[in-house]
Amino acid sequence: MPATRDRDTRLPRAFYRRDPREVAPELLNKVLASADGRRARIVEVEAYCGADDAAAHTYRGRTARNAVMFGPPGMMYVYFTYGMHYCCNTVCGEDGVGVGVLLRAAEPLAGLERMREARPAAKRDRDLCSGPARLCQAFGIDRRQDGIDLVTGSGGIGIVDDGVPPPAEPAVGPRIGIRHAVDAPWRWHVPGHIHVSRR
Repeated sequence: MPATRDRDTRLPRAFYRRDPREVAPELLNKVLASADGRRARIVEVEAYCGADDAAAHTYRGRTARNAVMFGPPGMMYVYFTYGMHYCCNTVCGEDGVGVGVLLRAAEPLAGLERMREARPAAKRDRDLCSGPARLCQAFGIDRRQDGIDLVTGSGGIGIVDDGVPPPAEPAVGPRIGIRHAVDAPWRWHVPGHIHVSRR
């Protein structure tokens, strides 16, 4: 179970059981928390919309690699990209739909020593979780976390609400690092935040 604090509230499964374009901006300012005390505030996300989205891993249907995305909402889908990096998503929507939200960047809050050990190449603390691969490295997330339950935190990682609301007017624009559906405005971030991967 992730370490929690008195003001933390776990996000219920119903939070994720919606269109990822609804979930994504509401994930901003929520906290990714791990059992070993690492915590970071989510400041940048992207929605991926399954069969309606040519950039989604699930666009062509279920495979062994993306099977978790077709499971219950609130699970974590982890994938390996470019032969070197892991990235993580929250599964959204109804079972079998294959939609989710990529966690792109976060602001480290606690457990920074562990994050620095996991990311020795980071020259500044603002670089620890600024980007989807960096975020996974900082939290030690790899394929072993594919399919863990973010709602119960039984896999040692969860997402909680510590009382900080999402921005009233999040910045929105096209997603980054994709070749298809490049114009869809499905990337949201906290305006002006220094931990966003690209502003």
